[in-house]
Amino acid sequence: MSAGRLLSVLLLLQSRGRMSARTLADELGVSVRTAYRDLARLQAAGVPVYAEPGPGGGYQLLDGYRTRLTGMSESEARALLFAGLPGPAADLGLAAETMTARLKLLAALPAGLREEATRTAAVFHLDAPGWYREPEQTPYLPLFADAILTGRAVDVHYRRWRAPQEVNPHLRPYGLVLKSGIWYLVAAANNRVSTYRVAQVLDATPSDERFDRPRDFDLGAYWTSYLDDFQARRYTGTATIRLSAQGRRRLPDNVPPEVVRAVDATATAVGDDGWIEAVIPTESTGHACGELLRLGVDVEVVAPAELRQAMAAAVGVLARTYGPA
Repeated sequence: MSAGRLLSVLLLLQSRGRMSARTLADELGVSVRTAYRDLARLQAAGVPVYAEPGPGGGYQLLDGYRTRLTGMSESEARALLFAGLPGPAADLGLAAETMTARLKLLAALPAGLREEATRTAAVFHLDAPGWYREPEQTPYLPLFADAILTGRAVDVHYRRWRAPQEVNPHLRPYGLVLKSGIWYLVAAANNRVSTYRVAQVLDATPSDERFDRPRDFDLGAYWTSYLDDFQARRYTGTATIRLSAQGRRRLPDNVPPEVVRAVDATATAVGDDGWIEAVIPTESTGHACGELLRLGVDVEVVAPAELRQAMAAAVGVLARTYGPA
């Protein structure tokens, strides 16, 4: 039996009024029998919980009764930031603390404000991961969150894209960023601040080293600068392409926004059949070829010759694969 769960039952009844045992059980993730047992223990402890029979009945507190057990623990105070973000809170290992902190906040509000806060929470929901992909597995995310808050360094085994692929940096974590459902760790290693994709961490162990994050470090400013630098490093070339009217309509669903903006900025008509010519940024020949092939017959590469040849080679392989045996 959890004292924390009994407190959650009490705060739920205080903030929401009458609730059935089934609803309490669903909220707390326990069986209905356990909910009945918790309600009986509250009554035995002198809490004025009474049952209202009938189809619309349930359990509620005696009118005017309010608990003063609303003090925040340290972990619950940390969880306040994520009170409206249950998904990220669960990723960070703060799901239970977030629920308890939210209940304590609601219980401390006057009835009118409590109803308004509950109504607002009911009409907004965050689903961070993008379409067409499973959420990434980030088992070490809670460890990094704790290391950031306590100023503890972490030894990491990390898989990156360039050689050598597996490295073992000693990190001083400065912050976490959630972008499009993907968690990134911002940390200092060898006197340099870098970004690490948390899902690429193969192992992580807290070290004995303690550190103080620089007072002038601004996580938001760093991330903005990182994105600008990433875009500058990402696109290293350009290509001239032709698009049909259908291809231009399909463009936003198949290429990044930067490419769409480039087409809009440089498009010129070629002929009277709706085709346009434009200049787009490219990462590499292979990457550009893969993206443009999604548009099928609605795109033609004009230049550079290397990309045009890569497209022709890919189409040739497809033709041989699907041609007559």
